[in-house]
Amino acid sequence: MGLPFIHHPGYTIELPAAHPFPMRKFTALREQLCPLAAGAAIDWLQPEPVDRDALRRVHTRDYIEAFFGGRVDRIAQRRSGFQWSEELVSRVRLETAGTLLTVEAALAEGLALNTAGGTHHAHADTASGYCLINDIAVAAAHALARGWVRRVLVVDLDVHQGDGTAALFQDVPEVFTFSMHAGTNFPARKQHGDLDVALPKGMADDTYLDALAARLPELLEQFRPDVVIYDAGVDVHERDRLGHLALTDAGIRQRDEYVIRACRSAGVPVAAVIGGGYDRDIEALAARHALLHQAAINHWNQAGG
Repeated sequence: MGLPFIHHPGYTIELPAAHPFPMRKFTALREQLCPLAAGAAIDWLQPEPVDRDALRRVHTRDYIEAFFGGRVDRIAQRRSGFQWSEELVSRVRLETAGTLLTVEAALAEGLALNTAGGTHHAHADTASGYCLINDIAVAAAHALARGWVRRVLVVDLDVHQGDGTAALFQDVPEVFTFSMHAGTNFPARKQHGDLDVALPKGMADDTYLDALAARLPELLEQFRPDVVIYDAGVDVHERDRLGHLALTDAGIRQRDEYVIRACRSAGVPVAAVIGGGYDRDIEALAARHALLHQAAINHWNQAGG
């Protein structure tokens, strides 16, 4: 089998032209990955919509039924960043299923990547910050429930704290949440994860990478996870509209290479999602997300598959 890339055309739906969420980035990323994957052994996998039972492992029944049934009030819709629609429900089910499939493929092959995912602000009973269902938490809970793994390490390097994921697993010792984020950024009220590293505004490549290297190897050694779910948000980029950090393309590429290499050297499978990224230049934004997939292709080729 080749390196698993997970994608579905349904990751992209139509939004109003002025909507701030860069929905078209998922299609643009898939298009940019075609030439990158042309010379590599890539297996494109397509998820089926996730079922409600998987979602209920981390979300409340009332929240799931309201979301599926279109009974989400205007205040909750405003908090989520999206107006409810059946197309939105379908998209979220596919994206979440994509992360479940990414974890399953990573456990089989050692490394797998979604072209979406990273909706880490969703809590048990509420949406927030463009995150309606917490795909990271659903995937971790699913893998534990199925007996695929005993311990899951979430490595969240999005510029925003993974507050939803942290809250959902505060009393779950089988899941360790590590979030390294801009301390001044959203959400205003942070949750207590297992390891939260709040970075100063404007931090650039070298100091960021040093901070990561000072923590990840020790986590891998001490917690000994059976899988790492890696949120590779590119809103750490110096040109991101919503980021407070100052990484360059080269810094993001080094970060992704380092995480993949560190985990795989420790014998831990990596299931990666793309996380946040906000730029009106969709092609430039997709190119930043594609750095993750290029890093994975390089590692896969160097490791001989």
